[in-house]
Amino acid sequence: MGATAGRTTLTGEGLQHDDGHTQVLASTVPNVQGYDPAFAYELAAVIRDGIERMYGKGEDIFYYISLYNENYPQPAKPDGIDAGILRGLYRFAAAPGLGRGAHPARLVSSGAILNQALAARDLLADKFGVAAEVFSAPSFPLLRRDALEVERWNRLHPDAREQRVPYVSQVLPPDGGPIIAVSDWMKAMPDMVSRWLPPHYIGLGTDGFGRSDTRENLRSLFEIDPSHIAAATMVALARCGALPASKAARAIKELGIDPEKADPLAV
Repeated sequence: MGATAGRTTLTGEGLQHDDGHTQVLASTVPNVQGYDPAFAYELAAVIRDGIERMYGKGEDIFYYISLYNENYPQPAKPDGIDAGILRGLYRFAAAPGLGRGAHPARLVSSGAILNQALAARDLLADKFGVAAEVFSAPSFPLLRRDALEVERWNRLHPDAREQRVPYVSQVLPPDGGPIIAVSDWMKAMPDMVSRWLPPHYIGLGTDGFGRSDTRENLRSLFEIDPSHIAAATMVALARCGALPASKAARAIKELGIDPEKADPLAV
């Protein structure tokens, strides 16, 4: 259990524990099952699966699970999502009902930052008429592993009647609007699955040195707060031709974002 997880979540620890990379490092070990759960019911599903696989079935695997110290409401567990939790992705919240003229988008997040994505969904609906679904991604590494296995099978079976489709591509098909993925880890986390998703995909993360500050300020610094998620969504909509680039630029200004601020990776 990685109980000091997140570049922006464990406040006041600066360079010592503000960690944005251990999930990325864990993904390099072939038999690690890496999970970054957002809610208690996700954690319970993962632990139950781990007990069954390691002790019940005797599989030669182990788990790396991120835990956070941020307090926030824990929702009731929706029905029928255990398989999605364990495979690494499921739809958590439907898009707001904004009518036929609303632009669709999809927000994907994990861990404590899922709450930032939910706040961004409300911001997009209220200010810009964008209807965004929210997906929880408890494991980007397992999504990538599945996609690589499917890709290998397809490569070795070119004459198969039907080529297989990665799980991440099934849950996030080409239609449905652009995808913004965000976590409290380096951008390498959401980028793990980018090549199996539509081209207008933007990954946000916490590349750079850890800092000691409030969660709100750190999330603004690393550009993973609701305003930056909403801004990235507007940019992605412009890139796919759903709205003019001038509207995305205006949204950045309305959200109070300085486009000339220093890159957190460089400071």
